[in-house]
Amino acid sequence: MANILYVDDEPSVGLILEDTLSRAGHRPLGARNVVEALQVLARESIDLIISDYRMPGLTGLEFLSLLQREGYDIPLIMLTGYASIEHAVTAIKAGAIDYITKPVRTQQLELAVEQALEYVRLRRENETLRREVMEFRNERQIIGESLQLRRIQQTVAMVAPTRATVLLEGESGTGKELFARAIHDQSDRRDKPFIKLNCAALPEGLIESALFGHERGAFTGAIKRVEGAFERAHGGTLLLDEISEMRLELQAKLLRVLQEQQFERVGGTHPIRVDVRVVATTNRNLAEYAAAGHFRQDLFYRLSVVPICIPPLRERPDDIPMLAYRFAMRTGSEVGKEITGIAPDALSMLQEYPWPGNVRELQHAVERAVILSHDAELPAHLFDHQRMATVGQHPLVRQAMQRGGTPDHGVAVAPATPANGIILHTLNVEEAEKALIQRALELTRGNRTRTADLLGISVRTLRNKLNGPQRAVVADD
Repeated sequence: MANILYVDDEPSVGLILEDTLSRAGHRPLGARNVVEALQVLARESIDLIISDYRMPGLTGLEFLSLLQREGYDIPLIMLTGYASIEHAVTAIKAGAIDYITKPVRTQQLELAVEQALEYVRLRRENETLRREVMEFRNERQIIGESLQLRRIQQTVAMVAPTRATVLLEGESGTGKELFARAIHDQSDRRDKPFIKLNCAALPEGLIESALFGHERGAFTGAIKRVEGAFERAHGGTLLLDEISEMRLELQAKLLRVLQEQQFERVGGTHPIRVDVRVVATTNRNLAEYAAAGHFRQDLFYRLSVVPICIPPLRERPDDIPMLAYRFAMRTGSEVGKEITGIAPDALSMLQEYPWPGNVRELQHAVERAVILSHDAELPAHLFDHQRMATVGQHPLVRQAMQRGGTPDHGVAVAPATPANGIILHTLNVEEAEKALIQRALELTRGNRTRTADLLGISVRTLRNKLNGPQRAVVADD
C-alpha cells in the first residue's frame, strides 16, 4: 500500500481518484490546491503525487517546481485536459514522471500509478545498491600514508594492469587480501570475478576439487558436476590465500595450470582452458620455507614474479591514527553512536603498542572502545588491553624483567622507553608495585578511579596502598 496525494479542485475528479486508488489497495489523501497539498506533505509520508495542471492559485507546473525547490523527492503524475497536451509535454520536461488526460479513465489511472510506483521502487533499490557499493568500496580502501604503504601502492598500480602472478607476504592481519583486491580492482579484469580460496581452511581431500572442480561420480558424494575455483575465476582473478599450506603433490598440478592455463576436473578426461590471473598470499617467508623443502621451489619462482611484502602495523605507526579513526567512524555508524574522534593520549598509546595481531587487532580494539564509550571522543582508558601492554602490567612486566631486569631494589623509568612504558630494575614485588602505581597515576593525571581501573584493582584497594605504610606514591584526585 502506498500513500498517494491527489491535488484537484474538481470534487467529481477527486471522487474518481479516491475510489480508484482505494480499490487498488492504496491510501489516498486529497487536497484542493497547492496550499492544502503542502499541509498534507508536512504531516504525512507521501510516495506519489497526482496533481491537476489547472488549479486556483498555483498551477500544477508551479507546484512541481516548488516541490523541487523545497527538496521533496516525490514523483508526480500530471492531470491535463484534452486540449492541453502541450502542458503535459511541458510537465514531463519539468520533471513529472507521467501525465493523464481528462476525463480520467480508471484503467489508465491504475496503469500510470502502478508504473510510477514501480519506478519509485526501482529508484530506491538502485540508491540502496549504490550506497552499499560505496560502503563496500570504502571497506576495501587501503588506509595509510606511511612511506612503506605508498611504495606498496605504487607497486600495485604498476603490476595491476599486467598478467603477472603476485605473491603477497606478511604477518596475519596485515591486510593481504585487501591488497589482492586492489590489484584486481585496478586491472582490466575488475568487472570479472574475484574468487578467493583459502588453502588452509579446506579439508585436505577437498582442495583439489575446490581448485579444479569434479565430474559426477568422481568420488563418493559427487552427485553432480561442480566447477572449481579456476573455472569460476575465468577472465578474472583467483586469490590463493595461505598458499604455503597446500600439500606438495597438489603444488605440481597448480604449477602446470599456471604454466599452461588449462586443467582437468577431478574424474574428468578433457582439458579445460582458462584465463586466470593468480595472486597468492602467505604469512611465512616462502623463500626460506621452499629452501627447507616444505614448498616446491619451482612453484615459488612461478608465484613470486612480483613479490610484495606487507609490513606489520608496528613498523608503520604513522598509519595507526587514520586506521583507528576510520574504524571508529564505521563502528559508530553501525551501532548508532556519534563518534567525533579519539583522545590524543589514546592515539599515543595505540601508536606505542606493538600490535601482534596487526590491523585486525587494531580494528577489534577500536570497535570494543566505541561500543563501551559514553563519550563522543574515545578516551584512553577504554583501550585497557593495549594500556596493560604499554604500561607494563603483570605479563609484560615479567617479560621486561626477563629481558633486562637486575636483582637490585632500584626502580627507574628509562628515558629511552616509550612514553607509557617503564623498565623495572628489580625483582622486589613491593618496589615493582610502587612503580606501576606511580606510572598509572601519571597516565591518569592523578584520577584514582581511572588508575584503579587501569591497574585492575578496586578504588578501595588503591586507597589502602596509597595511604599504607609504604607511602611512596602521593597523588591528588
